[in-house]
Amino acid sequence: MKFFGKALLTLLLLFLLILLTFYILLQTRWGAGWISRAISNNTDYQLHLSKMEHHFSSPSHLLLDDVIFGRKGHSPTLAAKQVDLGLGLIQFSNPLHFATIRLTRGALNLSENSAALPLSADRLLLTQMAINNPQFVLSLKAEKVTGAVSPWKPQAGNFIGNDSQFQFSAGSLNLAGMDAANLLVQGKLADNRLTLSNFGADVARGSLTGSAWRDAQGNWTIFRLQLSSLRFQTSKSLHDFFAPVFALPSLNIERLDVTGARLQGPDWAASDLNFSLKNVTLHKGGWQSNDGSLSLNASSVVKGTLLLNDPIINMTFSPQGLQLTQFSSRWVNGLIRAAGNWQRNTRKLTLTDLACVGIEYTLPGNWRERWMKPLPDWLETIEINRFSASNNLIIDINPDFPFQMTALEGNGNALLLAKNHHWGIWGGSLSFNAAGATFNRVDVRHPSIALTASDSQINVTDLSAFAQNGLLEAKAIVTQTPQRALSLRLSGHDVPLNQLVNWGWPALPLQGNGNLNLDLNASLAAGVPLRQSASGTLSASQQDKTIQQTMNHGVVTQ
Repeated sequence: MKFFGKALLTLLLLFLLILLTFYILLQTRWGAGWISRAISNNTDYQLHLSKMEHHFSSPSHLLLDDVIFGRKGHSPTLAAKQVDLGLGLIQFSNPLHFATIRLTRGALNLSENSAALPLSADRLLLTQMAINNPQFVLSLKAEKVTGAVSPWKPQAGNFIGNDSQFQFSAGSLNLAGMDAANLLVQGKLADNRLTLSNFGADVARGSLTGSAWRDAQGNWTIFRLQLSSLRFQTSKSLHDFFAPVFALPSLNIERLDVTGARLQGPDWAASDLNFSLKNVTLHKGGWQSNDGSLSLNASSVVKGTLLLNDPIINMTFSPQGLQLTQFSSRWVNGLIRAAGNWQRNTRKLTLTDLACVGIEYTLPGNWRERWMKPLPDWLETIEINRFSASNNLIIDINPDFPFQMTALEGNGNALLLAKNHHWGIWGGSLSFNAAGATFNRVDVRHPSIALTASDSQINVTDLSAFAQNGLLEAKAIVTQTPQRALSLRLSGHDVPLNQLVNWGWPALPLQGNGNLNLDLNASLAAGVPLRQSASGTLSASQQDKTIQQTMNHGVVTQ
């Protein structure tokens, strides 16, 4: 019996010795290599570690050094200087679920298409980690990440898990090409619904704070977002810059505030921008709102060749459309002011008031092509109830027919300037006068024009100007048909007899001043040269001399 007891004790001691030897060997490089090969050869995963450590001072923790782990045939998912596995009784029933897992000084390379990791934990802790996820909603790269996920149950394409709370901080972050620093984010993920209860970061020498929510379908709601003192430059156009936002299924903005921002792109910029947007949803390239508002002011806003100084915009949104309560801006050394509304069902923009004061504007070289280009789908009609212009300078440098009007004044009422997506003067009354003007190198003084428009025609009731010591007066009718038939009657009293040469009529054999009478019919249709369509008669008289010429499709005969 004593022999049996001694044998049993000897076997137990041998077992403990073997176990101790195995315990010691596992904490050597040989043991680490053996574990790495065992997992790599018998699973779908590849593992490498340089050392495994266990200390009786912390018996519930197993330390793995220099860990590289991932699926075979793919880039490693994890590379960490140290992995701390917190052990618990649950290891007996679920060996791959740990009380805690701490990843220290390494990198996580994630993918929305990656398979689920075989590990899980009550808490996942990150210390000074890097995270790369190019297939996130927006491409994401973060450095010096410290935080926790509780519980951590990763799924395919979802590293955090489907029912977890998280809190992270990061020293730096790059999201879709935008750099940020000192990031803090808190939230939870449940049933594919992401809640960001609080987030903040230093962005573009400014700061960002807010809270947001994303549902299972990818629709975002921003409860609040505050951007302060941004100094941001990008190589993207304005369209490309906002493309990720409009690519979302929908974005509901409850409150967005921007203060003191300076933004710049290749063909756009804004300085000292203050912006507040409330209760607006962006969806499928459009917007929806029940009670939204927009308030904007800036030192300057640039888009292409358009430069607005000190713009102020205030508007409200509703299901019916938007109400422009205030728009004012300094533009080309003058001031422009407007108020009105846009109706969604009719796609009609109505400006109750439009005023232009002190503007010095040179028309773009392609302004005629822009005038003929159809308006976008969302804008079918433009109407101006009241229009006024004061002390403006308008210049056209087109070499075919340049002109300039100085100290230009004007008034208009019930002007219909666009219909069926096309520019024109489709209704209302309009009058202009100027201190002086030059039309194709011909100077005139105090030119003026008054007209009324309807669906059928534009009736020019008064057209006059002083030419040297004489007076030019005219009346005209232009039809609203595609042919744009023009009927003009012009008379000149004591004016230069070659007054019309630079306007397209051949020179007369008479010199000096005299009287002119012109009856002309032509077409102002797009793409039709005016001279080729013109037919009419010109009568010129000087003392006892009278000459009459006839034009037929641009050809003049005596």
